[in-house]
Amino acid sequence: MAWIYLLAAGLLEIVWAYAMKQSDGFTRVTPTIVTFAALFGSLGLLALAMRSLPLGVAYMLWTGIGAIGAFAVGVIVLGESASAGRLVAAALIAGGLIMMKMTSPT
Repeated sequence: MAWIYLLAAGLLEIVWAYAMKQSDGFTRVTPTIVTFAALFGSLGLLALAMRSLPLGVAYMLWTGIGAIGAFAVGVIVLGESASAGRLVAAALIAGGLIMMKMTSPT
């Protein structure tokens, strides 16, 4: 169950990052509310996952899911650059996440 909590926490991290961008510096009400709701949900689920997962594993995977997801949303939804270098960097992060999960004792 901890892995499901962690995945959901990472997905909510993507939501709050995107909503924060849409909030225009917290000047738009609805995206600001979504930002904080997703942020608190993400942190709550991360806390639940950390009950049984090691800190380093849980935190690295949470931030990695958020980083790669925010990068993907930036490219796909916001039209940000998807240069070869940026794609390689994202792939390296993904590779690190996979290795962390595969070598985790839990």
